[in-house]
This record gives sequence, structure tokens and C-alpha cells, in this order.
Amino acid sequence: MKIASVVVKYLVMLLFCLSFNSTAQTQVPTSNPNGTWPKQAIRIVVTFTPGGAPDILARVLAESWQKTLGVPVLVENRPGYGGNIGADLVAKSDPDGYTLLIGTVGIHAINGALYDKMSFHPIHDFTPISFLASTPNVLVVNKKLGVVNLHELIELAKAKPNELTFGSSGVGTSLHMSGELFKEMTGVHIRHIPYKGRAQSLPDLISGRISMLFDNLSSSLPLIKAGEVQALAVTTLKRSPAAPEIPTMAEQGLPGFEATSWFSLMAPANLPPALQKRLNTLTRQTLNQAEVRKKLLASGLEPAPGSPQELSRLIQSESNKWGRVIYRSGAKLE
Repeated sequence: MKIASVVVKYLVMLLFCLSFNSTAQTQVPTSNPNGTWPKQAIRIVVTFTPGGAPDILARVLAESWQKTLGVPVLVENRPGYGGNIGADLVAKSDPDGYTLLIGTVGIHAINGALYDKMSFHPIHDFTPISFLASTPNVLVVNKKLGVVNLHELIELAKAKPNELTFGSSGVGTSLHMSGELFKEMTGVHIRHIPYKGRAQSLPDLISGRISMLFDNLSSSLPLIKAGEVQALAVTTLKRSPAAPEIPTMAEQGLPGFEATSWFSLMAPANLPPALQKRLNTLTRQTLNQAEVRKKLLASGLEPAPGSPQELSRLIQSESNKWGRVIYRSGAKLE
């Protein structure tokens, strides 16, 4: 019954997102009377299934921009291949401001080192617009494991090498890398089980098909609060304001452990500077609204819009960090 409840909750969220987008398309005019950008519909590509943090952020931007710009702003979900399918679509689109991407740490700072072949360059083929928000990853376990803290989990994993499994929402995501970093820093041997999305991984965690899951806090928080899963630690250096009762990895014997899921707004390379500036301003205005910030923070997302230059520096720094983790782990994909 618990698994069915989770699935129903997810489907309700999915239907809400789809109905919102459909309604917005019919209620917003399709042209700009001023004759300048935008003259037509804008689409924001999300590289994961509806309901997760990237999707939430895209729909927040879409709702606000439709009111401000007077044109439809459509959210298009293109999941698969660690985010590479949707990112490839945007990278090869015209740099005219009508096709944008919710960038992720996976797409722009992990996949370049993880995949042997890429159909696009994760940095050079995009124009950075703004950092959007971050969310801690959280380590949650099946309650039947009987562990309530990180120390107990590590001891159990060492006693049962390769018997425990950890899930993630896809190979190359920061959730997958959180698990690889955990293995590296603790010396445990646990098997990675990648999923296409949280809709599949969360029911499997609750049922016990997988032992543990690294997930975005914003996605797992309802289940944690409902007592469906046991949260052991967040992966940031500081506790999250959304769940201050959950300790960090560092507090439990893993100093320096940090793995954050972050999201950005990106456009194809060679976007005109004037459009880059306009989009950055629109993004800042949306995410700095008090009501928007309140809603995002309540869901575990911490909005922090900034300049394109700040985003570029973050991407380079994160690429260096995760490149080292991938090299040491030996993880490689075709």
C-alpha cells in the first residue's frame, strides 16, 4: 500500500505539471506587440522526467516569464542518457533565445569526464545565463536495514561486501557521483543501480529492492517526513534549512564530503550578449521574488541567481573536482 501511495502521489504531481503547461499555452498570447524578442514561444528543455528539481525550476521560470513577456513559455522534458539527450538538442539549436536548457552538474561538470564520446561539448557549446538553485543530496535507506546513522551503515556494508546496493536517478548524475565518493572515502563495496528517474527508484527503495538511495533532498523530503524511508545524512558541508534535523556526512566521520546538485539556465553557444543579459535579468527577477524564494526553500531548493561569469567559474571548478573522482573510481561509459 505504501508503494502504491508513492506512485499515486507522483502521478498526481505529473498530471498537475502537464495540465499547468497546457493551460498556460492556451491563456497566453502568441506574439509580442513590440516586435522585439521574444516574438514567439520559448521552450525550456528539462533533461529529466517531470516532478524533480529541474522540472520545478523550469516551471517556476515559465509561469513568471509568460506573465512578463506575453508569449508562451513551454517546458519540454527530454530525459535520458544522463541528461545528454536534452542537452544535445539545445546545443544544436539556434542561439536566438527561444531554446534554453536547465543545466545540471551532471551535464556540465560530470559527463565530459565520464563518457568516452560526447555529441556536444558540455562547456563550449553553451552560453551560461545564470545559476538557478542548489539542493543537498540526501542518503536515504530502506528502514528494514535497521541502521539509523552513517556509522552503522558503513559497518553493515563492510560486513556484507557487494551485498548492499545504492540507487540513483541515472549514471553520471551528482547522485551517482555521491555514491562513488561515498565508496571512495569509506572503502565500502556497494553496487550501483541506475534508474531512469525517481518514479522508479523510490518505490524500489521502500520495497527493499535496493538498500539505499542518493536523491535530491527536495524529492525525498515528503517521504522522509512521512516516515517511509530513513534519512541518514545530507551531502553538503552544512545542514539544510529545509531539514535541519538531518546531519551532514562530515559530522558523521567523513570530513570534506560535499556533493551538491545544482541547476543553471543555459542557452546554445554564441547567444548575442544583449539576449544573455536580458535572460539573466529575467531570471534574477523571478528567483528573487519573496513568494518564489519561500516556495523553493520549503521544497529543499536554495535559489541563488548570479552572473554568467560566476556560473562559468563554478562549472570549471566542479568539472575539475568530479573529473578527479571519476578518474580515481575508474568509471567510464561509452
